[in-house]
Amino acid sequence: MLDFKYLIGIAIILLSTKIFGGLTEKIKLPQVVGALLAGIIIGPSVLGIVHDTKFLDEVAELGVIILMFMAGLDTDLNQLKKKGASYLVIALFGVIIPLVGGFLSYFWFFHVNPASEQELLKAIFVGVVLTATSVSITVEALRELGHLTGRIGNAILGAAIVDDVIGIIILSIVTSFKDSSISISTVLIKILVYFIAMFIFGIIIMYGARLLDLKTNRRQITVYVFALVLFIAYISEEYVGIADITGAYLVGMIFSKFSIRNEIVKKMNIMSYLFFSPIFFASIGLKTKLDTFSSSMLVFSIILLAVAIFTKILGAGLGARICKYTRHEAVNIGIGMVSRGEVALIVAQKGYNLGLIDHDMFSPIILMVVITTILTPVVLKYTMSKKNNDSLEAI
Repeated sequence: MLDFKYLIGIAIILLSTKIFGGLTEKIKLPQVVGALLAGIIIGPSVLGIVHDTKFLDEVAELGVIILMFMAGLDTDLNQLKKKGASYLVIALFGVIIPLVGGFLSYFWFFHVNPASEQELLKAIFVGVVLTATSVSITVEALRELGHLTGRIGNAILGAAIVDDVIGIIILSIVTSFKDSSISISTVLIKILVYFIAMFIFGIIIMYGARLLDLKTNRRQITVYVFALVLFIAYISEEYVGIADITGAYLVGMIFSKFSIRNEIVKKMNIMSYLFFSPIFFASIGLKTKLDTFSSSMLVFSIILLAVAIFTKILGAGLGARICKYTRHEAVNIGIGMVSRGEVALIVAQKGYNLGLIDHDMFSPIILMVVITTILTPVVLKYTMSKKNNDSLEAI
């Protein structure tokens, strides 16, 4: 018999995220911060009245797909074409430095024996988790601040997409040492074919833009486009190994130049605001279980968190400076890429399935994900308003 308790859980999530979102807005913080805190408070860490379920995870995944699709719709393609090389450099530094930092922190704290291949792989994989960048919450914060389509917003989004591809390649290489069924060359070929296919698909859609723009019944177009987003997201995740949110973002970019864009944004905004986004933001908090920490893992959690924040700001910020961004812009780009979100959780789950991450390591990773996700929009709001503060401009 169908259990209807999930209705109560959804109702509590929707009410709590809006209440806490309103409270954080009153103290001049992005509403997404309140939604994340709501998830922690109603989740197992505090009140324990709502628990993470497979259904909520699936709805949350739809929420992040919608967010990234809308981010794609807001992307300035002309800026992306001009700055593509810069985004590559930012992403490279934003991946390599956290990878090294995560490896060294695990290697040093747990006194890894260099002769043990298994322990070395575990240390490397902690670094792989830190390479992840999830900009879905940064996107919402930037949108609230009105900077999503500026130089900083475009750099964060562009670099995050490249970051995702680089992260997949590194993940594939590391896991190939553990899982003989994974071929590095096959993964690289898949990624190359995928982006070529998406480029060709974009050209076809662009040529068909006139047909869509002249269509009189525009109410149905949003349904067709959203169905396409879900289809591409599924293909990306299931058959290519690229995150579904990357596919959603690329489809959004393709439709960003259409005259029907505003109609799509209007309808998707309503759906996202009312239901999907609150569940996505709250679901991150629901995954936090603070009572599972031992004293040693709590210490490692603090170290991991510090390394996760510092290395991402340093790496992405340094890459931005190399690409001639101002110090203020470089700092904000680095901060905008600090959030690890669901991407780090997906990578960690992959490592757990292959025995590269122990069960005890999940709590530090989740805490790192939650805090970086909450901290990013808070700090970003502050630093974006301090353009002339020299103390914040130093990297």
